[in-house]
Amino acid sequence: MGPNTSRIDYEILLSGPSPLLLPLHKDPQATVSKMKALQILLIASCFIIPTFGLLLPSPATNTSSRHSRSSRGGARQSVDSTLVSKRGLVPDDTLAGSSPDTSDESSGNDGTPKYVFAHFIVGNTYPYGESDWAVDMQLARKAGIDGFALNVGGDYWQATKVADAFKAALTFTPVFKLFFSFDLTSLPCSGTGDANAIRSYISGYNKHPAQLVDNSNRMVVSTFGGEFCTFGQGSLNAGWEFAVKQGMPATSFIPGFFTDPSNYKGYPVMDGDFYWDGGWPLDDSEISFDRDQQQIDGVNELGPGKVYMAPVSPWFFTHYGVNSYNKNFIYKADNHLYASRWEILIANRNKIAIAQIVTWNDYGESHYVGRIAGDQPNSQAWTNGFDHTGAFRAKGYWTEGLYNFFLTGWLEATKYYAEAFRTGVYPHIVEDRIILSGRPHAKDATANDSVGRPTNWQWTDDFLWAVVFSTAPCVITLSSGLNHMSFNVIEGISKLQLAQSPGGVSATMSRAGREVYSFSPAGFSFTLNPPSYNFNAYVAAGP
Repeated sequence: MGPNTSRIDYEILLSGPSPLLLPLHKDPQATVSKMKALQILLIASCFIIPTFGLLLPSPATNTSSRHSRSSRGGARQSVDSTLVSKRGLVPDDTLAGSSPDTSDESSGNDGTPKYVFAHFIVGNTYPYGESDWAVDMQLARKAGIDGFALNVGGDYWQATKVADAFKAALTFTPVFKLFFSFDLTSLPCSGTGDANAIRSYISGYNKHPAQLVDNSNRMVVSTFGGEFCTFGQGSLNAGWEFAVKQGMPATSFIPGFFTDPSNYKGYPVMDGDFYWDGGWPLDDSEISFDRDQQQIDGVNELGPGKVYMAPVSPWFFTHYGVNSYNKNFIYKADNHLYASRWEILIANRNKIAIAQIVTWNDYGESHYVGRIAGDQPNSQAWTNGFDHTGAFRAKGYWTEGLYNFFLTGWLEATKYYAEAFRTGVYPHIVEDRIILSGRPHAKDATANDSVGRPTNWQWTDDFLWAVVFSTAPCVITLSSGLNHMSFNVIEGISKLQLAQSPGGVSATMSRAGREVYSFSPAGFSFTLNPPSYNFNAYVAAGP
């Protein structure tokens, strides 16, 4: 296995698309024996794999200053919660049920399909092999994610990792989908020869079964940045025409330019738009669809048949000093950003072709929803111990060392909201779950940290955030240190918050005066005196 397996303390047993994870064993022979036994288990039990369509919205459907990549004591109370209750489909299993067969159901009211992709930083995969990609794809598929947008940079070795990703995608039925998001903060783009790498990727994978295409069989291609690129052609539009269109397989070019959308009418090379920065409020405000609508208005100026790809992100914190990437700031992620943003996209889904999760594995900016694996971009100081998958090692999650691939944390929330985005109907909740998140220290704490407190620190508040998936009315009690509060919630989703207090956190669900479950995630605590600044989120889920 790759070096990353030792970092997360498990080995991977892979047979086709269904990997199993086992804790590392000091006795290699014991591990081999356990793996052989589990191979029988794997053959006897299989995962239900959802079916996804391959097409973007019909071309006839009219939809309406960026940093570099990381490479970028209280009395108990009882109150009624402010909540969002979502009802709808009755699925097969797990919290929101099995992902539906989306070949027929994943569409807008006009019949156009909807997709959910996750932005994947290939630059963080140096130790990856094909099986590592398969593990991530398996987790993503179970979370209702249709595929990965591969952020490809200029490192020579990334081509090999891309090839492994496309190979791994073929082990799934249906095939796990991929498309390129060329990172123009890493790839050069001023001269004619700079287009060669991009043209090579497009030519090399345009016929691959895993490559996402639109319903005109055009290869979907995106970017991170690129608004200053000319490729020696004299203008942005001519440059990108040369890089992705001229003499190339047919492409649907949906770039993520960081420019005023009113400029789009001058860029007919664009077949759509991806607005990276729409995933967070860029000031001390709440997330909304207002800036998305401005992007859509700009796309509409290009004429009919253009599409909009909308971002959704759970968090943002980066902490690099002046001698590194010189990025030390936060974006506001309060008030249940991930859930709130998903609900906004679902409400506006007929304007959106693809929801892109930002990101699967950008550890440097703390908005990863996937596991911590591969190579970190010198972000260990604020990511180690902060697994956003929220794995809670309780009975039923880890059995004799076998991880059951139950979804927890932000991936579990992703499954629920992704299904609602694709189908337009919120799934019926069939299993109780609480997802907790919060920062590890007070926002105005003082630490002996040479990088300093991050810019925009004052935009956030010291709260424990809880998203509750409840099958029936219940009472939720949240605790943080000496602070406790109880909330009456109804069936559906409830979004709760509690002021943080020094100490550990816990959550309890009760019905009819009897405790349903309670959990206190180890390592999830709040302090007023941190050794360094860390505005990353700790994520835990129970039961």
